[in-house]
Amino acid sequence: MSQPLISIVVPTYNRAHLLPTTLKSLQVQQYRDFEIVIVDDGSSDNTEKVVEKFLNNYTRYVKKDNAERAAARNYGAKVANGKYINFFDSDDLALSNHTAEAAKLIESYVNPEWFHLAFEWSTASGQIVKQVNKFQGHELNQQMAFGNMLSCNGVFVRRDILLTNSFNEDRILSASEDYELWMRLSARFPLFYSNVITSQLVDHDQRSVRTINGQRLIDRLERLIHYLEQDVEVLTYFHSSFRYTRMDSWSYVALHLANHKSTKIKSLQYLFRALGESSKLFMTKRFYATIKNILLIW
Repeated sequence: MSQPLISIVVPTYNRAHLLPTTLKSLQVQQYRDFEIVIVDDGSSDNTEKVVEKFLNNYTRYVKKDNAERAAARNYGAKVANGKYINFFDSDDLALSNHTAEAAKLIESYVNPEWFHLAFEWSTASGQIVKQVNKFQGHELNQQMAFGNMLSCNGVFVRRDILLTNSFNEDRILSASEDYELWMRLSARFPLFYSNVITSQLVDHDQRSVRTINGQRLIDRLERLIHYLEQDVEVLTYFHSSFRYTRMDSWSYVALHLANHKSTKIKSLQYLFRALGESSKLFMTKRFYATIKNILLIW
């Protein structure tokens, strides 16, 4: 096929039972100038067999050795043909306007480096529980210091930008590799957006956020802050706001650890560490949720 405007890269690992629903949602887009690249990150289930019936002149499948999602996304960007790359998780759903809204923004902002489309959360049964479509301001760059408010499904990046600003493939960073890249891109290029919802995150029991080990979470966020602090442009752009990035990371760890009896002391340590970055933590729901869990969950 000729170069499409958009390549939707779908990294997947042992999601054969969920992947068909995702692919069906991607293949019924209103705007058709796109391709789908399924990147199998070394699955040991029957993913390859399951995707066979979805392959056509705009949907292809590639398989590589397992190296986690950052490496799968980087590989997908390299083999993709589109001018823009969208990374879509293999357990979520695209609404039929997903590529159409992206094309509108690309035209409106005259080939921007990157942008984000709004999204919603749903239960596994399809009930909508939250919509994230109240962004304000001309650009979202400075707001990124306060935590990762983007859905990977909603982010579109020009391919030439991605090839020189790739995902960090450190496996310890996995699950925060997207935020680490978004912060680097935010420090370099304007982040435009649309409040039109085009994708749905499905909150099922197997989502990584529900199954992560406490120490693994600590290691991941310590590594996130480490890498961001090594980037001069990130520190220069966000400057004093970067303390909120640290606060958000340490308070997230504190909230997670507060849910387990054996890690309550460590939870308090990270809570105080977050407070050391900014007393504005007192104004957040996360602070009071952490305190509540420390006191009530025994």
